[in-house]
Amino acid sequence: MADQTVSVKDSRGLEKNALWRLGGAHFLNDLMTTGLVPALLPLYKEAFDLSYTQAGAILLVSNLVSSVMQPVFGLLTDRRPKPWLLPLGTLVTGAGLAATGFVPSFPLLLVAIAISGLGSGLFHPEASRGAHLAAGRAKGTAQAIFQVGGNMGQAFGPLMLPLFLLSVGVKGVFWFLFIGLLGALLTGPLVPWYREKLDAIHRKKAAKPGKKHIPGIIFLTLIVILRSWTQVGVAGFLPFFYLHQHIPLRIGDMLTFLFLLAGALGTFLGGRFSDVLDHKWLLLGSMALTIPFAWLLPVSHGLLAVIILFLFGFLVLSSFAVTVVYGQMMLPDHVGLASGLMIGLGIGAGGIGATFMGWLSDRYGVDFIFHLFLILPLFGALLALFLPSERKLRHANASS
Repeated sequence: MADQTVSVKDSRGLEKNALWRLGGAHFLNDLMTTGLVPALLPLYKEAFDLSYTQAGAILLVSNLVSSVMQPVFGLLTDRRPKPWLLPLGTLVTGAGLAATGFVPSFPLLLVAIAISGLGSGLFHPEASRGAHLAAGRAKGTAQAIFQVGGNMGQAFGPLMLPLFLLSVGVKGVFWFLFIGLLGALLTGPLVPWYREKLDAIHRKKAAKPGKKHIPGIIFLTLIVILRSWTQVGVAGFLPFFYLHQHIPLRIGDMLTFLFLLAGALGTFLGGRFSDVLDHKWLLLGSMALTIPFAWLLPVSHGLLAVIILFLFGFLVLSSFAVTVVYGQMMLPDHVGLASGLMIGLGIGAGGIGATFMGWLSDRYGVDFIFHLFLILPLFGALLALFLPSERKLRHANASS
């Protein structure tokens, strides 16, 4: 029997206790992956004497394994959900990251990073489905609460370096095994609640399936990839960018934290607004408004640069929760697959982009790639024009 405190609902049917647990576990999981791994690149680079391309390959492996597993496990668990993947996923994430501090070679470092990415791939589809189950009528708000946990984890990851990792080196990542255990303890009580929610849905589910919108999900996935290239590229290479300007690593990491913290705030507010604004136009506005700040960032300095960086981060991720709900509307009978595409594939594409940017940095310098971030949101805004409106999707699903 599920803990009754987990399933307390508000007037919109939103189950906040379950969402805060899912969001908290999302914070811990993404703290260990998309938050900490990019921030660890300078330490990995020094410890293993890596090139920028090899440093980018670390992000590629982490993000690609996670991204491939998320849609795969999402599709598999759409047919037969597995709530126990919630605690298992965070445990595997922590164990893989902890192992990176003790491996003797770069190939084994990539193996450990891949294990950590696998844990993240196990966690995300079921966790996003859990947020969907707890949403009631407030789908955007539910995803905002869940997704902001992950974004905050990304933001706080770089803070781990000045707190203790810079003094103890990469072996200090051993302690993140206990962070993975904490995530398992946080999500464990959700397993019986999750099963009860699924049983209730199966009893009430209508025989007729929802209507898929395949062109829409393709365009939306492409936009998510472009957004991820921008966000992961800035987060991964901002410390290197400022090091080339003779700004200490700890300052660069603090600015990365600011960028990602702004993204977390954008994720939360964007998700809240998506309950009252059309998803298409909110996404289009997010991408279009990012363009001028992407242009100004590499040529700005001092306080102005800090303000621009904050607004850049806020805008580029203000559509994060929106795209998850939007994707679930386009694939109404495959919530796990939609979540895997919107969250996982975007992350993996970010890793591919990071590797490509590392290759460009080796040849043309880190400063060069920051001028590319103007182009990516521009293409994203243009693609958003071809998306179906939220009203059209609701009408199609209502009439199917």
